[in-house]
Amino acid sequence: PIFCNILLADEINRASPRTQSALLEAMSEAQATIEGVRYLLPSPFFVLATQNPVDFHGTYPLPEAQLDRFLIHLQLGYPDAENEIDILFSQSTEHPVDHLERVLSHEEVVQMQDQVKTVHVDQSVARYMIDLVNMTRNDPRLKLGVSPRGSLMLFRASQAIAFLKSRNYVLPDDVQHMAEYVLAHRLILTSKAKYSSITKLDVVKDIVNKVKVPT
Repeated sequence: PIFCNILLADEINRASPRTQSALLEAMSEAQATIEGVRYLLPSPFFVLATQNPVDFHGTYPLPEAQLDRFLIHLQLGYPDAENEIDILFSQSTEHPVDHLERVLSHEEVVQMQDQVKTVHVDQSVARYMIDLVNMTRNDPRLKLGVSPRGSLMLFRASQAIAFLKSRNYVLPDDVQHMAEYVLAHRLILTSKAKYSSITKLDVVKDIVNKVKVPT
């Protein structure tokens, strides 16, 4: 089932370490090894994953290398009352998934990916990204900061959000908007920070507030 364009890994942290290792190969090398034979995955290849809180029974913590492969991390929380009512009625007689329609073709997705890569990033904005990342590597609240891969993901995500806003250039606001989604899940807090009830998101927001924004 991994030979697809979009892979949904539901409750990924319930998968065994061996399964997670196989998924890491797919995400990092765009290939799968079966009985010693390597098979290339189709392009584009996306992984969407959900996970349970780490204190749930039967969960395995995701290795840092695997977390680093995910572009962004979102915390959805609970829907508000109005949206939850909509959910109830939308599934009263049938499931909405049964009536999903394609909104983009394979070719259109590839074309958009290529267009995103052409979005201009000024040298000063790129430096701003690196300043944010370097702060995570020297923050006493963190045992592990953002890797060079994380820097690249922030660069790409900033290009993507600018593209979605119909701009062909990246603003510092784009970087700030994407920082918490791109950086937080790549960090590891120190034990002292954990006991102080500090979250990774708190650290990212604090760093964004401290680093000088280019003008």
